[in-house]
Amino acid sequence: MESGTSSRNNRHAVIRKDSSWFAQFRNGRNPWMARYVYALIFLFSNLLAWAARDYGHGALSELEKLRLCAGKSDCSGAEAVLRVSLGCSIFFIIMFLSTVGTSKLHDPRDLWHSGWWSAKIVLWIASTILTFLVPSEFIRIYGEIAHFGAGVFLLIQLISIISFITWLNDCCLSDENAERCHIHVMVIATSAYVICIVGIILMYIWYTPETSCLLNIFFITWTLVLLQVMTSVSLHPKVSAGYLTPGLMGLYVVFLCWCAIRSEPAGESCNRKAEASKRTDWLTIISFVVALLAIVIATFSTGIDSQCFQFRKGEKDGEDDVPYGYGFFHFVFATGAMYFAMLLVGWNTHHTIQKWTIDVGWTSTWVRVVNEWLAVCVYLWMLVAPIVLKYRQNAEESS
Repeated sequence: MESGTSSRNNRHAVIRKDSSWFAQFRNGRNPWMARYVYALIFLFSNLLAWAARDYGHGALSELEKLRLCAGKSDCSGAEAVLRVSLGCSIFFIIMFLSTVGTSKLHDPRDLWHSGWWSAKIVLWIASTILTFLVPSEFIRIYGEIAHFGAGVFLLIQLISIISFITWLNDCCLSDENAERCHIHVMVIATSAYVICIVGIILMYIWYTPETSCLLNIFFITWTLVLLQVMTSVSLHPKVSAGYLTPGLMGLYVVFLCWCAIRSEPAGESCNRKAEASKRTDWLTIISFVVALLAIVIATFSTGIDSQCFQFRKGEKDGEDDVPYGYGFFHFVFATGAMYFAMLLVGWNTHHTIQKWTIDVGWTSTWVRVVNEWLAVCVYLWMLVAPIVLKYRQNAEESS
């Protein structure tokens, strides 16, 4: 009887827990579902910024006649992108300030983060509209700040990617999974290296049609050298990190090199792909849409990855702890809005951007190249840091 009563009580407890979860979901208070709503807001803001850049000249000219766009600028093109981006950043900064430090699901700030959608939609719309009322000088200042914010976003994304790669490697090489995952690690690492080599060969074919393309030759060759350096350091006896991490990092580095060369402006003889992109065809449109969705997904995945930025990693999560850092989540989206604005204007607010293009210009190229080199430096430091710190500690103890 006691056993039956205990089982019935357990079932009732589970039912109550499920009912509570369903009630939160129905009332729009589920933090897991809230992530997707914020991602949709971010996506709509970016779509609005793109539409204002490429097709908003007529609508914005009407705003100028109504004097809703302050200042002497035309409030179109790059300035329209910055205004929409500012509205999105303001919204997520407000959410960051109002949710940072939230740790428990019973905190009132959890209700604000996961609910009150009508009020937050009004807040987002109002912040976007109000940015078209501020003077153009303020927008120029925001453009300079957006350069810094976009750099912060790239750094956060870089650390998140490297942390995921090292976590995956540690998981596969752990005592529990080493024997079972041995074949999988070899297959994934081999495939990664093959793709890297094929990618480098294709870049030589596509982007160095002439021997005078010294800059592209340097970018591609240096990427191959960095791939070799990462592999050598990872396989050093004192490091022993294996093939998996340098292979996956190689994929990321080759991808960044490809993005950098693809960002070279049209008209360059060494980038015939860019010359072909002058024609707005279905492939150009699909590439733009894929790039847009990839940025939204990258921002979303980086925003929920607050674990790799915690200083106290040994603590276990309680049942009533929030599933991810709300403040960090909104901060990533705020800097992500700045990053997307920089992509739409090619990191330069003073030159014209062609329709259906994203992240094009020499400034964009060098931002990608520096990001690639920084990624390799951060990865190598994560490999050698334990050895360097241990050596310094032993030196201090011996002295």
